[in-house]
Amino acid sequence: MSQAPESSRGPVVTPTRVVIGVCLLAPFVAMLWVGSYAKTDPAFIGIPFFYWYQMLWVLISTALTVIAYKLWQRDQRARAAAKGGAER
Repeated sequence: MSQAPESSRGPVVTPTRVVIGVCLLAPFVAMLWVGSYAKTDPAFIGIPFFYWYQMLWVLISTALTVIAYKLWQRDQRARAAAKGGAER
């Protein structure tokens, strides 16, 4: 007879995946909450707050995306090792 079908589970929510989601969601929330940065003071080296705040979030978003990517890679390697293979 044929082998028993593997039980296909849906997506698994793990703490690592929650952290990944927060890392990817934080920049969107920060930029969509316009009331938090729609002002000119405090200025930083003559640049109004509105502009330097947004530019700061470019750097923060980059760092958070890199963190999310590295966590995702680690999670995928752990899942592949748990299955018993070295799939990429």
